[in-house]
Amino acid sequence: MNTYYVYILTTKLNKLLYIWVTNNLSRRLYEHKNKLVDWFTKKYNINKLVYYEECSDIKDAIVREKQLKWWTRIKKNMLILENNSLIKDLSEERK
Repeated sequence: MNTYYVYILTTKLNKLLYIWVTNNLSRRLYEHKNKLVDWFTKKYNINKLVYYEECSDIKDAIVREKQLKWWTRIKKNMLILENNSLIKDLSEERK
């Protein structure tokens, strides 16, 4: 069974949010933290993992990603705070 992740990254000061999907969260976090890809995240130094969820189906993961992207900033912040009240970098716990 494959696992897919919908994840939210932010900046050190929690100013910007980035939402995406991957099938390998550890590899993707490594890429973001080491600025290996020329994406929005590299330009704005967005590499702090503050939320993620697992899906067993890629279609479900993509639907969830799109849903989260359309949410208001307030609703996204509430989701993050419900699951990570200190807004700490969850990638540190995944090591």
